[in-house]
Amino acid sequence: MKVTGFTIIRNAIKYDYPVVEAIESVLPLCDDFIIAVGNSEDNTLDLIKSIDTHKIKIIDTVWDENLRIGGKVLADETNKAFAEIPKETDWCFYIQADEVLHEKYHDKINYAMKQYCNNDKIDGLLFKYLHFYGSYDYIGSSSNWYRNEIRIIKNNKKIYSYKDAQGFRKNDNVKLRVKQIEAYMYHYGWVKEPKAMQKKQEDFNKLWHDDDWIEKNIKKTDEFDYSEIDALNLFNGTHPKCMQSRINDKNWKFDYELSYNKLSFVEKLKNFSEKLTGYRPGEYKNYKIVK
Repeated sequence: MKVTGFTIIRNAIKYDYPVVEAIESVLPLCDDFIIAVGNSEDNTLDLIKSIDTHKIKIIDTVWDENLRIGGKVLADETNKAFAEIPKETDWCFYIQADEVLHEKYHDKINYAMKQYCNNDKIDGLLFKYLHFYGSYDYIGSSSNWYRNEIRIIKNNKKIYSYKDAQGFRKNDNVKLRVKQIEAYMYHYGWVKEPKAMQKKQEDFNKLWHDDDWIEKNIKKTDEFDYSEIDALNLFNGTHPKCMQSRINDKNWKFDYELSYNKLSFVEKLKNFSEKLTGYRPGEYKNYKIVK
């Protein structure tokens, strides 16, 4: 069984992405790794080259600014990296630049890949998610955060990155058939120094929306206001080892009163239903879980 990892990145330093930690967190499960490094305004390419491993192959890309609406450029870049994966690879492990895998899940993931490697009815493996917000001590608890996403897919070139690269589909817009695995991806996209977070909000929303939307919906300020969140829970677990240095170097403070939330009545009903039954009304599922 051969496993190839892949990801995309641009302006990692400018937007303070933990891309090195993301890559290093899955490298033990990968035989090689493809990174599509986009045309950056900083030293992202040198940062990626600093990762000390023979497994990595870098491809230089130029982001198509005409694919601005809906985040399509992110899927386009992801497909460029996916296309570089050699035909002898069985599984393709996708990770985004703000996601990190905890090492405690390595054995479970490796077992699942071996178990379903030759099963043609399975297109991919579905991960659970923890979404950190504001600091490394809090996770999002409302139904606005997605609970699951596909991060390992078969090396089937009929598969493609879907919409804004959050998930995948097959030709003719077919959802992938997946197995849910008991492993969490740690999403740190909402944990940044407030100035870097604000800059990311201003620039990255341009990949989804036009200038008029940006003007009306993105506040003009120096620092991102983390207090504008609906509901959070305290995180009581451990972070991936490769994140420890970044966590120790955190230079801003964020505290949240757990008893306070801004959930609407409908969101409160959704949360209650999920806690009671495990079912989340109206949940978006870009996959078909095979029992």
